[in-house]
Formats: sequence, C-alpha cells, structure tokens
Amino acid sequence: MKKLSDLLKHCNIDQVIGATDIPVAGVTYDSRRAGKDFAFFAFDGIHTDGNRFIGSAIENGATVIFSSKMPQEQSEGVTYVTCGNIRRTMSAFACALYDDPSSKLKVIGVTGTDGKSSSIYFLYQMLNMLGEKTGFLSTVAYSDGDSIAKNPYRQSTPESSEVMMILDEMVQKGCRYAALESTSHGLSERTMRLIDVKYQAGILTNITHEHLEFHGTIEKYADDKANLFRKAGVFNIVNAADRFAPHFTEVSKVPVYRYALDPSSAKDLDIYPTDIKADNSGTDFKLVYEGKAYPCRINIPGLFNVENFMATALAVIKMTGIAPEKVFALSSSIKSVKGRMEVVDMGQDFDVIVDYAHTPGAFTKLFPMMRASCRGRLMALFGSAGERDTEKRPIQGEIASKYCDILILADEDPRGETSMGVIDDIAAGVVPEFDRKNLYKIPDRTQAIEKAVSLAKKGDTILLLGKGHESTIIYKDGPIPWDERTIAEQALKKLK
Repeated sequence: MKKLSDLLKHCNIDQVIGATDIPVAGVTYDSRRAGKDFAFFAFDGIHTDGNRFIGSAIENGATVIFSSKMPQEQSEGVTYVTCGNIRRTMSAFACALYDDPSSKLKVIGVTGTDGKSSSIYFLYQMLNMLGEKTGFLSTVAYSDGDSIAKNPYRQSTPESSEVMMILDEMVQKGCRYAALESTSHGLSERTMRLIDVKYQAGILTNITHEHLEFHGTIEKYADDKANLFRKAGVFNIVNAADRFAPHFTEVSKVPVYRYALDPSSAKDLDIYPTDIKADNSGTDFKLVYEGKAYPCRINIPGLFNVENFMATALAVIKMTGIAPEKVFALSSSIKSVKGRMEVVDMGQDFDVIVDYAHTPGAFTKLFPMMRASCRGRLMALFGSAGERDTEKRPIQGEIASKYCDILILADEDPRGETSMGVIDDIAAGVVPEFDRKNLYKIPDRTQAIEKAVSLAKKGDTILLLGKGHESTIIYKDGPIPWDERTIAEQALKKLK
C-alpha cells in the first residue's frame, strides 16, 4: 500500500483538496468495484458521467476522488483531486501504484484486425513449453502465469487500471514474459489504456475494415494500431503482405522483421511457408527461416493459423534466442483458443464449426479456404454488431454470398438497433447471383442455429460465425447469457 502523496508525484494534476498522507489500496473507475482506501476516477463518459457515481464510490470505501472538475459537494475525510486528462492520470497513477509492472516483464504485444487472440495464446503456449513462465491477456481469457481464467471484462483491452493490476499479478507469480492483446481502442490516445505499458516487441497480423465508428477512417484505425510499433523497444514483426506494412515499418524505432503467407506477395521476407497441405483438421507445411526449411504441422484448421504460428514463432526466436528447430517443433502441440475454428462433433454426418470471424478481412480468409475443403454445401450463420461499424455489414454479406450455398442471418449483438435493421444491412450486400431462396433472416440466434442443422445434409459444412467465445448477446435491455457451442450441441441432439 502506497501513500497518495507519493503516487501524485507521477501524475499531472491541477488541484488537491484534502489530506495526501493517506494510504491507497486500489484504483477503479467503477464505483461498484471501489473498496476501502480506494482511489476512484470519475470518467467523462460517452453514455454516462462518472461524476454521478462519486457518492456510491465513497459509500463503498473510496477515500480519493479524481475528476476533471471539483465536485460542489465534498465529503469529510475524502481527498479530491482534479486533472485535465482523467484517463491519462489514471494510467500514470495505476502504473505507480503497481510499481510499473510492465518494466519487470518482457511484454510482447499483438495488434491487428484478426488473429490477435489466437496469436496471444500461441505465444503463451510456446514460451511456457520452452520453460519461460508467461502470462497473457486476450479477448477470450487471461493468465497470471499459473491458471487460465475467462477475461472478466467486456473490453478486449481493459482500462489502464485493470491492465496494470493484471500485469502486476504476473510479476507476483514470477512470470518473465507477458503476451498482451493490444487493440486499436487500447492503443488509441483517446483511451490511454496502454499508454504506460512498456513493450519489448510488437506483432501486426493484418488491417481490414473494422471499428470505423470509433476511429473515423481506416487510415486512423491503422495509425492507432501503429502506436504499438512506436512503443516497442527491441523489435517488431509485420505481415509484409498487408497494405499498411510500410506505415508500420516507417514508424518503428527498432528493427522490423517480415513474414507473409505467400512469399510472392512481398520481398525480403525473414520467414515464410512452403509445401502447404491443408485439410479440415489442420495444415502440414515447411517454414523457411535463414535459408533452411523446417517441417511443421498445425492441428487447427485454417491457413491463417499458419500465419499466426509463423509470426509468433519468429517473435519467440528473436526474443529468447532459443534455436529455431526447438521452436518450430512445438507447432503440432499448439492448441486452439475457445471459439476459434472450434469443431462441434455430436456424431453427425456434416461439419459444424464455431469461429469468431466477424470482419470482412476474416471473411476474406475464411470463406475461400472452407469452400475449397467443403465436401458438400457451405452454409454460414452470422450477424453484425449493433451500434458499431455499419459500413462493414454489406461487405460481409457480399463476401459470404460469393462462397456460400446457404446464408442464415441472425443476431450478433443488436444493442439499441433493431435486429432486422442490422440483418437487412448485411443482406443488401448479397451478390445478384446468389439464390435468394437460400437466404434466411432469423434474428433469434437459437432458432437460426436450429434451422441451420435442420437444413444440413451429409458432407455439408456449417460455419457459426461472430460470437465465438463470447458469453452474452447484447440487446437494447442488456445482455442475455450465450454459449455458441452449447446451443449448437443442443440443436444437434434434437436431430436424433
């Protein structure tokens, strides 16, 4: 426990009213999570004002209140601090409270539109298998180095106070490495969630259409992600085939290593695959690194998992100095993350796969691959997030309709929008050649999944997309519980 006076030295503040020689036990922006001797940061929120919850935070034990404006009513025994940038101040404050945890770890960040969670999980597995104790934080889950738990935060990158707390847990458990999913929101200077994280290395998977409701343009979206490369202190790794690769390389202050799935797509690659042989259970391939080809096998479907393994294996080699053959030999032991190309097998004679793919970029990779390996008809069930990037919806519909025989459009997270409004936006992009008799609009996702399995015939493939690992569907009145795999299993049982 530290004194407030010591922590304030690390912050840019305007005014303090009250005692500063008091202890600080924790930091939060959520009044419900405040406890004894906590500091509460009242965010100027988009949907609600954190200043409204100052009283609740104090009732729950908070003794320090940070705000951009001094409250008119002040409680006895509580210290009030004002600052210009509340999010920047919270990050600096939390970093100091937890003794700058990222400086005690070798932090590898992964950013990109697709593949972040899988890449983080690959890093975590490889480093631990090599004897390097590692923690990780991703959209799906996190680990302090000992056990894996579900990510308790709805945000892929939590707020700075939570990031610092999780990194500190890794330090306390003796981790040497941390693999950190680094989203565009988290890297944005508007949120300051990752501003005080000290990265040693960064990885870019790809940049495609996503989150433009927040960033405005795809160029700004890419540039916010490029903050990871600006921050990395030892090296960066870039997907050289991505159109934004030159920008990421330009802003990097450290060496940038290059990879690509197709060696003809870019020059001067440091690593690339050859002799690729894929099927529905995984991929055999060789990785060419420093002039030598190493045989590998990934027991997870999808060529994008070859990309993910290639990038993360390169990061492990460069970070640890461990011999390449030892790192590449781990390929067949790598397991998939929940909700990523997850096969649902209840003995049926057709394939059902759960995946988180929800962007045009992910669709562009997924559908050609599944079309090529599908023995019968290809069926996709998906939706699009309400109150999020609307421009991507018809693009999703266009891509899916070019490759699928049957489309079922359902809820993803409608939030405050109408289900059919979102679905109709997706359907507007369906190509003219697609047989509209095979386009189903079924908002209720349970009913939609039941419809999909009822239509399936021997050899068909059903792709359940967009929810993956997520445990809720968000509607106007709030979230409802959800488990895509369980719902799929229940629908398959009804067939028997």
